[in-house]
Amino acid sequence: MKKLMFYCQHILGMGHLIRSMEIVRGLTASFEVCFVNGGEVVSGFQPPPSVQVINLPAIKTDTEFRELMSVNPNLSLEAAEEMRRRQLLETLETFQPDVLMIELFPFGRRRFSFELVPLMEAAMARGTKIVSSLRDIVVTKSNQARHEAKVVRLINQYFDQLLIHGDPTLHPLEESFSRMADLNCDVRYTGYVVQKPEHNRLTIVDRIALSKQRPMILVSVGGGRFGHELLDCVVATAEFLEGKLPHHIQVFTGPFMPEEKFWELKAATRDRNNLQISRYTPNFLSYMQQADLSISMSGYNTTMNILTTGVRAMMLPFTGNDDQEQTKRVERLAALGKARKIEPEDLQPARFAEVIIAHLQQSPSRLDIDLNGVENTAQFVTALAQGTLVTSNPARKQVSSIAATAVA
Repeated sequence: MKKLMFYCQHILGMGHLIRSMEIVRGLTASFEVCFVNGGEVVSGFQPPPSVQVINLPAIKTDTEFRELMSVNPNLSLEAAEEMRRRQLLETLETFQPDVLMIELFPFGRRRFSFELVPLMEAAMARGTKIVSSLRDIVVTKSNQARHEAKVVRLINQYFDQLLIHGDPTLHPLEESFSRMADLNCDVRYTGYVVQKPEHNRLTIVDRIALSKQRPMILVSVGGGRFGHELLDCVVATAEFLEGKLPHHIQVFTGPFMPEEKFWELKAATRDRNNLQISRYTPNFLSYMQQADLSISMSGYNTTMNILTTGVRAMMLPFTGNDDQEQTKRVERLAALGKARKIEPEDLQPARFAEVIIAHLQQSPSRLDIDLNGVENTAQFVTALAQGTLVTSNPARKQVSSIAATAVA
């Protein structure tokens, strides 16, 4: 069996980790997998049992993406970086992968070049194939031309394959990266990476929560480091909803929500019978399948859960650090009638209650897009590792015309 080493660095939320692990889950049938996690460990998040997991000294960022910091307060950033660089090279030497798969880089995470460039240099020296694993929308920069020039240089210097985990009929990469034609590696759209319900293992707490007979309004904010204004509004709105419709509000704050904020929300809901606040469940998709309405941010993984289940959705985009990814995502879904964008003026309890009631009256719908990202990724990477990949890539040649059709 071929060997694959997968590098994932999540620095604020947990979306990158969830998507990466779902991809890895699909690769285990063809590869012996070593998963390298550079972010904070999420309690209760379980990888497939066959996957070897290496947790580097964790690094995260502040909510404005200005500074990196060591998660361990007793370890300086400089010391953590040196330990990580050494550990990555040791893992490469010990594991000896046939394929090195790196999530997001070089379209993002370039502040981790201190460890990724030496890792890729060492991988190239031993003949390891290198793959970039990329979501459908990337963050644009203030100096976009310079940023794209660096991406092109790094891709053409180090990477054998770029896998875009999306469907160009919904979000072609050209919307956020204009130099696709200058990339010399094999470029593939895989379709969207979605979680599979059969992977969920319900706990007793989950079974009790899902046994409630009342219609469910599911509220989530990803990892929990941002989106607090949405949760504050939901908690205040619960009073306005009582008596107006039969329902139960299930809130997940995310594992990274600060303790003080979590208990502040719990205290505010002490007298509310229609609302339950929990931190995290590894079985989130099971809740989404049962929900009548999802209220959330508009990150990749939550969006995929919404599209997979067809649930009604209201979505508030994250706009910190001038990031337009989530705004583009929810505006496209809103234009297609699949979701309602939550505007800042909606976040008033009385108005928010009216918006919820009105949206619950809408008929849920589904979009016809490619959701086979896990299976297609495994197919493309396996072909690359085995040397059977067809070098002529019609999908890549046609991508500009597909994108133009999608935008039109």
